[in-house]
Amino acid sequence: MSLMIAPLHARRLALGTVEVGLNFADRLAEAVARKHSQLVVGLDPRLDVLPMELRGEAVLGRAAAASAVGRFCKGIVDAVSPYVVAVKPQSAFFEALGPDGMRALEDVCDYARSVGLLVLLDAKRGDIGSTARAYATAYLEPREGGTPLADAMTASPYLGTDSVEPFLAACRRHGSGIFFLVRTSNAGAIDVQDLALSDGRPLWQYLAALVHEWGEPFVGEHGLSSIGAVVGATYPRGVSEARRLMPQAPLLLPGVGAQGATPADVARAFTSGPASALVTASRSVIYAFRENDEDWRSAAGAEAERLATQVWAVSGW
Repeated sequence: MSLMIAPLHARRLALGTVEVGLNFADRLAEAVARKHSQLVVGLDPRLDVLPMELRGEAVLGRAAAASAVGRFCKGIVDAVSPYVVAVKPQSAFFEALGPDGMRALEDVCDYARSVGLLVLLDAKRGDIGSTARAYATAYLEPREGGTPLADAMTASPYLGTDSVEPFLAACRRHGSGIFFLVRTSNAGAIDVQDLALSDGRPLWQYLAALVHEWGEPFVGEHGLSSIGAVVGATYPRGVSEARRLMPQAPLLLPGVGAQGATPADVARAFTSGPASALVTASRSVIYAFRENDEDWRSAAGAEAERLATQVWAVSGW
């Protein structure tokens, strides 16, 4: 199947410039240099696999379950904070618990920030302009004069430029970051993202070119843009091609650990600098206690330390 896509020059956005001192990519680069780590731990709190000391609360109603989830995530943050630059809460697991869950999400994000971590919200939002503006307001705009909920978030570019501009505007105003879905780690990605265009390129490579274009006005002092891309570590050849197509974009690389990818699979993602890619691991870290008899916090910390060391070594920096 081939798809006809308008050329990039016909779809350019008026992006403006980013205010000095607010650039997410610069904050990221400084965190990576300080920690000697490119690891991000995903917070995916599933009620059915929480540690036994917390699992009993999951059946006592949403409020109790949300409290248990919050304590679990804060415990993980404490355990992994020496070894990671950021945490990545998956908003769906909190949203499933209703208003109590959303309060827990906000509390966890604030707690992670209080111990010096960046927060990358895995929300994968994307909609028409007015709705996209609401999403950007919810997650990337300051709350009542304070900080935004997250330093950066994941978003989908598949609805086109009008759905992207509100997120870019938030980055421009507040120094936030965005990681657009480009080539994801799930097996079903081939159903859409690998479709061939009229010029022979897969669709995801066209999206990569768009992300590069959108990110150019957001390049900071460290040579990286605040506009990044999600590229699955489970597709190593795609990681190399994505790096070539988006030389200034931080790549967010899910799939290491439970999904089967290894740090060696993503080594080529770091050729633009030590902070030019982030490896995310979720289940393999936060549920590491299920593989041994360690305390759940100790197990998570040990696995985060191991992965961070391996990723730093293969990055070549």
